[in-house]
Amino acid sequence: MRGSKALSVAVRNPQGDIIVHTEPLDARIYGGKVARVPFVRGLTLLWDALGLGIKSLMFSADVALDEEPKEQGAPPSKAFEGPAQAGMIALSLSLMILLFFVLPAFLAGAAERWLGTAATPIIGHLIEGFMRLALLIGYIWTIGFMPDVKRLYGYHGAEHKTINAYEAGAELTPKSVARFPLEHPRCGTAFLLTVVVISIILYSLLPPMGLGVRILSRLVLLPVIAGIAYEFLRFTAARQDNALIRLITKPNLALQRLTTREPDLGMLAVAITAFEQVLAFERGAEVVESTHVAQRAVVVEAGL
Repeated sequence: MRGSKALSVAVRNPQGDIIVHTEPLDARIYGGKVARVPFVRGLTLLWDALGLGIKSLMFSADVALDEEPKEQGAPPSKAFEGPAQAGMIALSLSLMILLFFVLPAFLAGAAERWLGTAATPIIGHLIEGFMRLALLIGYIWTIGFMPDVKRLYGYHGAEHKTINAYEAGAELTPKSVARFPLEHPRCGTAFLLTVVVISIILYSLLPPMGLGVRILSRLVLLPVIAGIAYEFLRFTAARQDNALIRLITKPNLALQRLTTREPDLGMLAVAITAFEQVLAFERGAEVVESTHVAQRAVVVEAGL
């Protein structure tokens, strides 16, 4: 869970306890001038996906490796910090560029050559854009068959339900939160789909170019597209009471059906724990910052 001032990650260790890590967010990214500049502030979502997302996964892996019980308050191992974490970020970024930028551009170039004179620049860019969209949806759908990813999608659903319950003013217990919907208009999945759709429109306006220049242009324009996508999501999320806005955002909500699963009560307890830690930080309560925190969530688990 990420608030405006803190990030909190909650996972279960092999013994079934909920382990929590809470740290303040970098004020230069989330609280400074950048966070208040329209279109520029959308870059924070890219950092959420790459920086905070991978850091959270590494923390989860550290906890999973701690198979031996530890005393309460003892931090998990840090096998995935330092060079290992930097290497994972570099590998993930490289694979993302290859799969969602280089491959669509290469395939679109091959399609243009096959079509010959029938291929105009707009057609080539549209082919590339729809290939990128197909790859995104296909990738999300395919990995959803993996047991570990299914469970991850369940935690994603638990996150959405917890936020929906809080925004509705409901009690934050697993049984109460379970009643709320899986979809949320400010989801990162919605951001990804919006980025791809906007990229199709923006890239279609570009002139013809070679493969290398085409790939470079996609990477250079990605921050611009991310900024536009963020403002679109911000605008539509604040106007969900408008029928036209709800219609426009239906594809975003529909795609979330691929990245969420109905969570069990244990997953909801973990999501609630992470959210309550963020909420405590936002309200100025004392929490341990910038360190791994081992915490047995007795109160939350009692709600099961």
